[in-house]
Amino acid sequence: MTREILATVRSAVRTGRFGRGSDEERKRLRSPDVGKLTLRSTDVAGEVLGVGSDVKNFKAGDKVVAMLSQINGGGLAEFEVAKESLTVARPQEVSAAEGAGIPIAGLTAHQALTEAVGIKLDGSGEQTNILITAASGGVGHYAVQLAKLGNTHVTATCGARNIELVKSLGADEVVDYTTPDGATCWIWLEYSNVIHCTTGIPWSTFEPNLSEYGKVIDITPPITAMFSYYLNKVTFPKKQLVPIHLKAKGENLDYLVKLMKQGKLKTVIDSKHFLSNVEDAWAKSIDGHATGKIIVEP
Repeated sequence: MTREILATVRSAVRTGRFGRGSDEERKRLRSPDVGKLTLRSTDVAGEVLGVGSDVKNFKAGDKVVAMLSQINGGGLAEFEVAKESLTVARPQEVSAAEGAGIPIAGLTAHQALTEAVGIKLDGSGEQTNILITAASGGVGHYAVQLAKLGNTHVTATCGARNIELVKSLGADEVVDYTTPDGATCWIWLEYSNVIHCTTGIPWSTFEPNLSEYGKVIDITPPITAMFSYYLNKVTFPKKQLVPIHLKAKGENLDYLVKLMKQGKLKTVIDSKHFLSNVEDAWAKSIDGHATGKIIVEP
C-alpha cells in the first residue's frame, strides 16, 4: 500500500489481549499443522527496508517502533508491514527491545491517565491520589511511571517479589496484594482515580474508597463492562466505572518513545526469547505473572 512501510523485525512483543493468549490461540500453538509465525503480535521495533510511494517521513535504514493491526498483526516474523501513521522513529538511546515494549501497553496507560482521568503529565495539575493495580505488569509499570510525571500520589499493588521494583518506578506506596492484610490495606486511603490493570476485583470493592467524583478506569473490561458503566452512571451519578478501549495515535506513541529517550520512561523486560522458541514466550505470557514485558527476538 502507498502509505505503508516494510521493515525487518528486531524485537517484538507477544500480544493477545494485553499479552494473554485466547483459547483459540492456545489450540493453534499446539497444532502441528500451523506454523509458529502465525502467532499474533502488534508491537514491534525494527529497521525500514522500503516504503510506499506516499510515505513522507521514513526511508530505508531508519530505525522505528510500530504498532500493527490489533486484529491480525503479524509481528512475530522476520518482516512486517506497518502503517506510516502508527510508526515512529526510534532514537539510538532506545533499544529495539525497549521500544517494542511500548505500543499497546504504553499507549493504554497513557490513554487511561491523560484522557480518561485527565492527568497532565507536565505536572501542572492539582495533586490527586491514584491507585494502580497490577503495577508490575505490562500496562501497570508504564502507568506508575507516567502517573508520577503528573502531580499524583501513587499507591500500587503487586506481588511481594516486585515491591522494590515498583517502588523504583516511583510509586509512593506499594501493597502486596497476596497477603491477607495487603488485600485490604489499600482501602485506608481515598482515591480520586483507580487505574485497574487486572481482573477479578468488583466495582463494589473500589466504590467506597473513591472520592466524590472518583473513577475506576478498567483497561481489561469484560463484555459486561458497558452494562456496568451505564448502570453505575445511574446508580452513582458522581462516581464512574469507565471501561476503555485503546485508540492508538501515532503522536502519543512518538511522545512515549521520546520520554524513553529522555530517561523519563523505561520498559521493564521480564524475559527475552528467540523467535524459534516462541512457545516459551507464549507459555510465560499465558501464565499471567510476567514482570513488565516479554520480548521475542530473531
